[in-house]
Amino acid sequence: MEFGIFQLLELIGSLGLFIYGMKVMSEGIQNVAGDKMRGILSAMTSNKFAGVFTGFLITTIIQSSSATTVMVVSFVNAGLLNLTQSIGVIMGANVGTTVTAWIISILGFKVKMAKLAMPIIAVAFPMMFSNSKKTKDWGNTLIGFAILFIGLEALKNSVPTLSHDQLSFLESFQNLGIFAPAAFVIVGTLITIIVQSSSAAMALTLVLCNQGVIPFDIAAAMVLGENIGTTITANLAAMVGNTNAKRSARAHLIFNVTGVIWMLLIYPFFLEAVKYYVANYTDLGATIAPDGAITLDATAVPIALSIFHTSFNIINTSVMIFFIGSIRDIVIKMVPEKEDQDDYSLEFISDGRPIANEAGVEQAKNEIKRFSKIIAKQINTSKSLFGTSIENKKVRKQYISKLRKVEENTDRMEQEVSIFLSKIARDQLLSSSQIDEVNNLMRAAHEIERIGDIYKGITFTIEKRYDEKIWLTKEQQKDLDEFLDVVENAFNTMMKNIESDNIDLEAAIIAEKAVNQKRKELRRKHLERSDSDDASTGTMLAYNDLLSSLERIGDHILNISEAFAGVVD
Repeated sequence: MEFGIFQLLELIGSLGLFIYGMKVMSEGIQNVAGDKMRGILSAMTSNKFAGVFTGFLITTIIQSSSATTVMVVSFVNAGLLNLTQSIGVIMGANVGTTVTAWIISILGFKVKMAKLAMPIIAVAFPMMFSNSKKTKDWGNTLIGFAILFIGLEALKNSVPTLSHDQLSFLESFQNLGIFAPAAFVIVGTLITIIVQSSSAAMALTLVLCNQGVIPFDIAAAMVLGENIGTTITANLAAMVGNTNAKRSARAHLIFNVTGVIWMLLIYPFFLEAVKYYVANYTDLGATIAPDGAITLDATAVPIALSIFHTSFNIINTSVMIFFIGSIRDIVIKMVPEKEDQDDYSLEFISDGRPIANEAGVEQAKNEIKRFSKIIAKQINTSKSLFGTSIENKKVRKQYISKLRKVEENTDRMEQEVSIFLSKIARDQLLSSSQIDEVNNLMRAAHEIERIGDIYKGITFTIEKRYDEKIWLTKEQQKDLDEFLDVVENAFNTMMKNIESDNIDLEAAIIAEKAVNQKRKELRRKHLERSDSDDASTGTMLAYNDLLSSLERIGDHILNISEAFAGVVD
């Protein structure tokens, strides 16, 4: 068969049609499942075995391990799954993706599904014009299924029949001896990276086997490479994610690469075991030579390859599940926590897209919790600023810069969280309780932003007095340090509340009253010292401004606890 540019384009187009069908079908199933699918993912990960089963179940349903792993990365990024849970789900996804190979091997080659494609489209097409969103999604799913098998049939027809001379290039690889499997692992990895779909790469491999273009041992090595290549999708998705999202993607890579390494060590023996099973326990075509060597017919190779793929992933997962803790420790060292002293970028909603109703609200809540911690830590920065001497200009400017950077980031946080929550409220069907929660989170974000503004105001107060060569007395510095301890206690109470399911508003109110009481106490001392010789008018004004600022921070701290508790302002 002549194979030129047109035939190459036909082959690429057929593969593209298959990938598009897989994409449409996968997205349709995900839309049909909606939040239930995501609910399963976030709820069924109580332990590592449940996580593995969840990953297997979801990947089996949506027929895309890439979609599952990207979903896992986004959930880790949103703080809905921890790193340990995500590793278990990813392991299960690797087993779930083997179902795709079985569907293609059994239906794609044994049953002429392409003949049923047009009737399926005929049924599905009217469904796409339904007023019901779920009916439309089912229509998309069926059309994707039909396109997938049309693409597979086109792929089978576009693969050229190559002569022995044309296949001689394979011998150069096979002459590599024990390194031959590793060479084809690299080939499989590159194919998967290029087509960005392990299912498509598997389909292409199965077709090449079925057409007799490549033998079983080469195809099996390519399948191992496809297991590595599929990790690129999750790692690309994690590039814009936070530290834990990157760690989750690295864990996927480590798991798959480790599996391929140990398989290559026993590769010849494992292949013989699969061939032995096919030859002796199935009715598929196989020839057993007098010396015991087994040769599989081309039509038997797709099923044998599916057996190899499934058994490898099941064994790999069964072994590696006991090393989840070790994988977690490795990726934590690979991707260390950022030492971001001033770079407080958004983490949980960095891409601006809600995952789902409940999950999207949870993303925003985690972002607000994170910024609450950041804003609370600035009490220590304020202590350091107040404690600097008038001569230490360089250090003073560093603390001022840090507090102003925090204020800029709280502004950004409030704006982006509000836009994010507004998008959820506009685009999603929320219950009345969810709407209330959205409003409360917006209020909490606003209160954090107000605290950031107060910190910035404090820096202007300090800077102005420094420029006037005026500074606080030692006694005033000591009093402010005590006041900051009281405010810090209010922050600690707030953090306990927002991290807890049972918010103790009484404790928050008591902490806020303690702030007010401390301010009254210090104001009284301030008035008693007003005629002191060692305190200028400028110093007294600065001190009074700082007392007022810290007292207002206490008010906003209480408001944050109230917002999380759902108390109307």
